[in-house]
Amino acid sequence: MHFKTSADDHTNYRYSGILVHPTSFPSPYGIGDLGKGAYDFVDFLHAAGQHLWQVLPLGPTTFGNSPYQGYSVFAGNALMISPELLMKQKLLEREDLAQIPAFPKNQVDFPTVKEYKTQLFEKAYDRFLHTADKNLLEEFDSFCKANAFWLDQYSLFMAGKDYHAGMAWMDWEASLRDPSWEDVLFWSKKLKKEINYYKFLQYQFYTQWYELKAYANERQIAIIGDMPIFVALDSADVWGNKKMFKLDEKGYPTEVAGVPPDYFCREGQLWGNPLYDWKAHEADGFCWWISRIQNQLDQVDYLRLDHFRGFEAYWAVPADAPNAIGGTWRRAPGEKLFEAVREALGGELPLFAEDLGIITPEVEKLRDTFQFPGMRVLQFAYEGDESTFLPHQFDTRNCICYTGTHDNDTTAGWYAHASEYSRDKVRRYMNTNGSSISWDFMRICLGTIAKYAVFPLQDVLKLGSEARMNVPGTADGNWAWRYEEGALKRELADSLKQMTHLFGR
Repeated sequence: MHFKTSADDHTNYRYSGILVHPTSFPSPYGIGDLGKGAYDFVDFLHAAGQHLWQVLPLGPTTFGNSPYQGYSVFAGNALMISPELLMKQKLLEREDLAQIPAFPKNQVDFPTVKEYKTQLFEKAYDRFLHTADKNLLEEFDSFCKANAFWLDQYSLFMAGKDYHAGMAWMDWEASLRDPSWEDVLFWSKKLKKEINYYKFLQYQFYTQWYELKAYANERQIAIIGDMPIFVALDSADVWGNKKMFKLDEKGYPTEVAGVPPDYFCREGQLWGNPLYDWKAHEADGFCWWISRIQNQLDQVDYLRLDHFRGFEAYWAVPADAPNAIGGTWRRAPGEKLFEAVREALGGELPLFAEDLGIITPEVEKLRDTFQFPGMRVLQFAYEGDESTFLPHQFDTRNCICYTGTHDNDTTAGWYAHASEYSRDKVRRYMNTNGSSISWDFMRICLGTIAKYAVFPLQDVLKLGSEARMNVPGTADGNWAWRYEEGALKRELADSLKQMTHLFGR
């Protein structure tokens, strides 16, 4: 489903919703999944009168557990698979779930979760190999055929990583690092069981995800996905499409992605992702991008384009640089890309632009040419003398107002650590004493002219810095926040619903 998008700007529709990643849901299995905790959250959204649910990227994460660094832009994160839903398929039994480690309730212990869930998945896969359920087998075969354009490559890549004990693909033997068609056939036969295991996990993830999405859509809740502009070097995407990236003869990048110094980091952010060979993508008619965006729009209703300014110009940093300071701006063919995607998919694109950071008139033109809503983050509004993020400065309805994002501190945490200048400005602008600052921000957010208003769940729950999801530029301790069972109380939903209706959303 799609609600009214930016193409329908003449309408008076106004939407609001909550940002929270599935890994943050309550679950006895150490990490949020697509089972009961997810459905309880959708029920809370519905009870609270919300119509948007924003997530982070849903792919399988690499080192550091960041959703923005994945093994594939097409695959789903298997750690989100619900063991209880596997049990309903008779692929797990009650005794398989009897010995659960003592997981922390407010954090994800990723190493322990991976170890625990992997042994559950292996048991489920073994039962799947011996199942007599013909419908299950037929659905699996249909899924594999429909998704072969990415699933075959991804599953071989992951089986290859396991075969090489996690070694990066650049260090594999030549027959798998740069395989010919005959090599692919050889390795596909050699690793057949392992390859089918990864296909099985993707079948389970997508089955559970699409059932959850249908449940949300039936309750008039649209899901906003998130697409990182860049991909991880050690990924099926780069391994299987080397000519589409700027790599040396050994497969290593000559330059990497990042951003120059900004609000978040004085030395800039050195992301390390390989850069695209945009000429190769353009020569190919942007086929890889079209497949990628179409695949993600099948999963969600709207799609946020992370680091949107990189589609107009990107920050290229020498691969051996210690930080991102010495990079160079390079042009990207954003207009040609989005024209090709629009022509292939038909109609206006339900895409949102993450237009934060160093935004130039050229970036704004690219955004506005395709009517992509941009972002307004209220936390940024009170840190200078006069900010375009202040609500009275909003110059268009076609935008999304956020209290904060996954890269910000929670609003309560931000206010607690803000300068007295910023705190005073907040108090005077909002006419508040700051005692319930996150809901003050939410009220202002809902009251703006922005068509979309979104706030992190941490702000709804009035949580402080201990609940922050990510600190940009730091490698450890991120992406782990979870909330506890029972946090989403009925009176909380009632209060949010009343405030939402007050502002006509």
